[in-house]
Amino acid sequence: MAPRNDITKDTPAAQTSEYATHTNSFARNAGRYLELNKNQSRYAMDIQFGNPNAIWLFSAAAISLAATAYATVARRRAAMKFASSKLRKQLLPAGTSSRHWVSGLLVTASIALLAVSLIDIRWGKTWRDVPQKGHEVMFVLDVSRSMLAEDATPNRLDRAKQQINDMVDEMTGDRVGLIVFAGEARQLVPLSSHYEDFRETLKSAGPHSVLRGGSRLGDAITAAANGFISKTNDHKAIVLFTDGEDQESKPIEIAKQLFADKGIRMFTVGLGDMDQGARIPETESRRGGFVQYEGQQVWSKMNGQILNQIATETDGAYIPAGTKRVNMADVYHGYIANVEQIEFETAKINTYVARFQWFSLPALALLLLEVFVSTRSITNRQKTIQNVSKFARSEISTNEHSRTTTNQAATNQAA
Repeated sequence: MAPRNDITKDTPAAQTSEYATHTNSFARNAGRYLELNKNQSRYAMDIQFGNPNAIWLFSAAAISLAATAYATVARRRAAMKFASSKLRKQLLPAGTSSRHWVSGLLVTASIALLAVSLIDIRWGKTWRDVPQKGHEVMFVLDVSRSMLAEDATPNRLDRAKQQINDMVDEMTGDRVGLIVFAGEARQLVPLSSHYEDFRETLKSAGPHSVLRGGSRLGDAITAAANGFISKTNDHKAIVLFTDGEDQESKPIEIAKQLFADKGIRMFTVGLGDMDQGARIPETESRRGGFVQYEGQQVWSKMNGQILNQIATETDGAYIPAGTKRVNMADVYHGYIANVEQIEFETAKINTYVARFQWFSLPALALLLLEVFVSTRSITNRQKTIQNVSKFARSEISTNEHSRTTTNQAATNQAA
């Protein structure tokens, strides 16, 4: 007899094989279950409210429902006081109470649907082509050591960064870039609409961002002009943040020529005290002493004259911020936003699909239905008035007939 190759269920090998089979089956089922839950969660959360502040409108629907219930109860109590149950059936048309209740429910449902519509509920996504339009704004930031002077709080450089961030907060479709300069100019951020990346790079900018010290303002303006993407004119702006110190780099002549050739407008923001000035710290950490020249501490003052001339020659604006806090939102809307805009390339945006019409149209239909029901109620009310009038005339006629009969009987009895 040939030897048996099968494994019986009672052997350890068979039990191990069966356990492995069940384990694999359990793992597959668990994986399917987790994937199903993941998909369900994604679909359940794939919803957006465009105007969530309008949720308070549901309180109007609740008030309408409460008013309907109160009016229905009050009308029934008034009818009970007016006439008996038998008489009410004669005077009031059938279904009067239910029609009032239905009318109130229709109004309540309509208000609720309008509330959902005004919340602007959205679900499902679609790709849309959105034309982009805005300005090209190149920020030029002075990172020379004189910008570490603390006449502006906490210092000129940090104040300039705060002001740049304030302006970026007001932008919606503009492209922004960043040039830093001292004895040389360097582009840290090319023109882009990625504002968060811009902010992160701006935060880390400082004297260490360039290799050479000094203050070459003209070189920075040239680098900023070369950083513009579009070659068309009349939509470009350079916003310069500096204390105005310059080492014979001819910034006014360069700015004037760029405005004539390329239409680049320049807006200058002066930082620092113009009269007394401030000492210059040796290091960014402020732990060392102050810069000295021939044994004397160096004091830095804002040179507003150069900045004013640059702005004047380029049809821009000069903002002498000095050591004060300036509302840069007003500066952006008052100056930068007035620069002519340009249409950028069309962007594809994956947006939620608005579904408000799914609720506004039924709400309108319910209101029209309520008007129809109310019209029937007016007709029933007129019938009720007619019935009451007929009943009153009938009662009066009966009373008069009874009074006449009584008088005649009394007269006959007297005779």
